Amino acid sequence: MSAPAQPAAGAFPSPPGGFAPAPPPSTRRNGELLLLAGAAAITTIALFLVEMSQEQSLTWDIAKYGLAYLALLAVAHLAVRRFAPFADPLLLPIVALLNGLGLVLIHRLDLADAQEAIDSGKDIPSPDANQQVLWTALGIIIFVTLLIVLRDYRTLARYSYTLGLIGLVALMIPALLPGRFSEINDSKNWIKLPGFSIQPSEFAKILLIIFFASVLVANRDLFTAAGKHVLGMEFPRARDMGPILVVWIVCVGVLVYEKDLGTSLLIFSTVLVMLYVATERVGWLIIGLGLLALGFFFAYQVFSHIRVRTETWLHPFDDYNNTGYQISQSLFGLATGGLAGTGVGSGRPNTVPFAKTDFIVTTIGEELGLIGLAAVLVLFLMLIARGLRTALAVRDSFGKLLAAGLSFTIAIQLFVVVGGVTKLIPLTGLTTPFVSYGGSSLLANYALLALLIKVSDAARAPAPVRKKEQAPIADAQTELLRRNAGRPEGGPTP
Repeated sequence: MSAPAQPAAGAFPSPPGGFAPAPPPSTRRNGELLLLAGAAAITTIALFLVEMSQEQSLTWDIAKYGLAYLALLAVAHLAVRRFAPFADPLLLPIVALLNGLGLVLIHRLDLADAQEAIDSGKDIPSPDANQQVLWTALGIIIFVTLLIVLRDYRTLARYSYTLGLIGLVALMIPALLPGRFSEINDSKNWIKLPGFSIQPSEFAKILLIIFFASVLVANRDLFTAAGKHVLGMEFPRARDMGPILVVWIVCVGVLVYEKDLGTSLLIFSTVLVMLYVATERVGWLIIGLGLLALGFFFAYQVFSHIRVRTETWLHPFDDYNNTGYQISQSLFGLATGGLAGTGVGSGRPNTVPFAKTDFIVTTIGEELGLIGLAAVLVLFLMLIARGLRTALAVRDSFGKLLAAGLSFTIAIQLFVVVGGVTKLIPLTGLTTPFVSYGGSSLLANYALLALLIKVSDAARAPAPVRKKEQAPIADAQTELLRRNAGRPEGGPTP
């Protein structure tokens, strides 16, 4: 007896009313919550290890920092769940782990500073970890506020020129202020107010990214106009190079009047990459790199502080006790860490100047070793990759350039920081995003994260459901009609 024939694929009758409804799209917020809990647990365990390695009794600081950090992450998660439910579930947990690692290292350096003060008979300084928790709380407030207020990130394009002007003014203010109100560590890139200081360039970079994303979308034909072909590459026309020249002049002005090599390099490189993403022309990159080299040569010839940084980069041990002390100590710390590191709390990273800010990467390399530093860099690479994936997935051109610009500015800043502390490039004075101590950097980067999550939410959200149309005739329900045996009541005679 032969087996009954199996129905062909698609031969099953459709359910009443047409096709079965699609399952609701997954937001993956529960996965994000689980990852955030893991980040909080790793932070708390690392704080515990720091206390134990310093041979101190367990104090309320561990519970205080751990509970405060957990509460802040819970607020951020609830805001994403409510106002950006389809956002990438990895963005916030990666940032949370990086921020938590920074808090651990700052607390570890606080203990070293306290011990050094006790040994020298000085007053114990107030811990910077408390301030970092406060800055993190303010960053979360900015993060949540942007998620609530910015219902559609594309509205930023309407105010792009206003935002660009604000960013430009923010860059110029420190240069116009007297040195006592703007200069810290030989760089005039601060606004010093009673009780605290702010670095406006951290916020200016985000405003300028929004501005250039809008300008590139609105004037794409201008930047993609046919130009000269040289060696198989198409270069822009001379009259179309005005915008990149303006950016170059602004960045050179920042370098000259504020002595801020890091900010000028970061802004120019970010705009150059966004220009390449918008046009897909290698010619723009070659012209930009040429302008970058020209600006550096000009600054090296004219300004002594650029020559000092270059000579220190090339020969750090020639003036070890003066200009070469920072980078030399950084190299010693990385060499001490080796492959596996000395262990959290067991090294001597406090011997490196600015270990909590510019050189916190050296602290990571000394106490966690090459393995730990590579793991941190992988976290950053994952954050950058998810941001670029958002840029590829989002549907509108403004969102693509905005997400790409925000992601590339993190990538460029990370390269400049790691390259500086490892002597790959000259030191620039930039901080490591989300890890270094400092309010301006942390607040600005949480604002950057909020914008990236908003774009990610739009990219991953399901398409809007269209108005229900009439079912196809093949799937329409049938109805049995019975013919009356007799004639209809009151009807005509057949």
